[in-house]
Amino acid sequence: MEVFIIIFILSKKHIYFFILIIILIFIVLNSFVNGSSDEDIPYLKYESTEKKAYLTFDDGPTKSTTPKILDILKNNNINATFFVVGKNVEANPDIIKRSYNEGNFIANHTYSHQNNILYQDEETFLSEIEKTDLIISKAINKKNYSSKLFRFPNGFSSNNYHYEKEKACKYLNSINYHFIDWNCTLEDSTYKLSNYELMQNLKNSSKGKGTLVILMHDSGYVNKTDEILQDVINYLKYNGYSFHTLNELIF
Repeated sequence: MEVFIIIFILSKKHIYFFILIIILIFIVLNSFVNGSSDEDIPYLKYESTEKKAYLTFDDGPTKSTTPKILDILKNNNINATFFVVGKNVEANPDIIKRSYNEGNFIANHTYSHQNNILYQDEETFLSEIEKTDLIISKAINKKNYSSKLFRFPNGFSSNNYHYEKEKACKYLNSINYHFIDWNCTLEDSTYKLSNYELMQNLKNSSKGKGTLVILMHDSGYVNKTDEILQDVINYLKYNGYSFHTLNELIF
């Protein structure tokens, strides 16, 4: 009887051990099959010790802010990258035409800028991009325009819709698109700040970095970024930065 009990206990331990091994194997295999490797993520790499500044503006165009930003860029003989929202291009095609004609790079930031719509499924996600490309094409009078560059609403690195964004990387790969976030920001769309605070955010987030991809907004909803832009340009020039547009990293 004692021998039987010992055998049963040992067998039970072996069973638990065997189940644990099966679970671990399943987790590893599932990660291998469904996980995204670095090669699967179409992230546009820009990290460098070179002092290059890529000014980027999200969420426009708007009548209140974008033309003022374009005036400042033109006066400084500088070009920037505009991540435009399709519905806003639809409402302001003349502004985008001017921006493009003056040498700025027009990139894709979805049609609606609404996450609950964007991530419904693959068809909806791709439709948001393709529809925006068509609207840009019409506005700038350039057939089949495609920037091949996308920025996720709120950025890829944010925790919002993290799983959906990982899936969306496969969709971007299917249309030969890259995406990019930023490594420097004024935080001009988070909450109302003074110009001094906006500049401090720029200085803090750019400290010790070579190449900068600077996030700003031409929506004008929270802060008037056009009022601080000249100071941003002056600061970057003083610190030895040259200005570039992101298309040079793609084409």
